[in-house]
Amino acid sequence: MQQRASVLYERNNKANAYLTKEIMDASQEKLLLKVYDFAIVNCQRGDIEKTNKAITQLINALNFDDEKAREISTGLFRLYQFAQDMMRKGRHEVTLKILSDLREVWVIVFNKNMRQ
Repeated sequence: MQQRASVLYERNNKANAYLTKEIMDASQEKLLLKVYDFAIVNCQRGDIEKTNKAITQLINALNFDDEKAREISTGLFRLYQFAQDMMRKGRHEVTLKILSDLREVWVIVFNKNMRQ
């Protein structure tokens, strides 16, 4: 039993080390998509706390300092707040739709920027 626990612990540490390295080496774009993925998975599971924590991270990433980004950030802020409110009210399907659609849009934007 102790040996099995040791093997599981070692595997978990390797997985955590891999994940840590992946996150540390990731671009801002990849990190943003990972936060969306985390939020989407937890929304599908009905985990209000984890979903809203992820959305809070998305809110914290908004840029209100840049004049060009301010309008988009304000719109996203309102949408994120609405998604959090829907999650709290048990309307997970609404939150899931918002997060999934936004993730799709970000993928399109990132792919377009890579081609330029």
